[in-house]
Amino acid sequence: MSETKKLSIIAFSGDFDKLTAVFTLATGAAAVGYEVNLFFTFWGLDAIKVKKGRSPVGQGFLPKLFGVMMGGLKAAPVSRLNFVGISPKIFRYLMRKKNVATPEELLEAARQLGINFYACEMAMHILGLQKSDFIPEVKDVIGVASFLNISEGGQTLFI
Repeated sequence: MSETKKLSIIAFSGDFDKLTAVFTLATGAAAVGYEVNLFFTFWGLDAIKVKKGRSPVGQGFLPKLFGVMMGGLKAAPVSRLNFVGISPKIFRYLMRKKNVATPEELLEAARQLGINFYACEMAMHILGLQKSDFIPEVKDVIGVASFLNISEGGQTLFI
């Protein structure tokens, strides 16, 4: 009996360093033949929005306010020692200098590698978001039970 080569990652955080980890693990696993499933929920959803930057996305005042405050992958803060938004710029500089892929480049690689993107139905409902607010690679909007079925038989990480 062969072992299932499957990795499923729950992307809960919208932080630069955590999203870098999500996309690094996902692309690395896909590159060596794993089936990879990414489930974006709450602040993690910000990384896969179509609109880049600080834009009012969502239905209603509060969801639009969250959209402006979050700002997408390019504006993702570092989880610790963010220094008023300077840290992500420093990290991007160091990544380019050391020839390491940035979160944006890793997202593009994930798209090209055919990684499965899923958006959390409950979080989208709370934040007033629609499937059309996300990149076209989002296969489906699903709930927890569907994600558990998709991820069954492999490893699951929560980042």
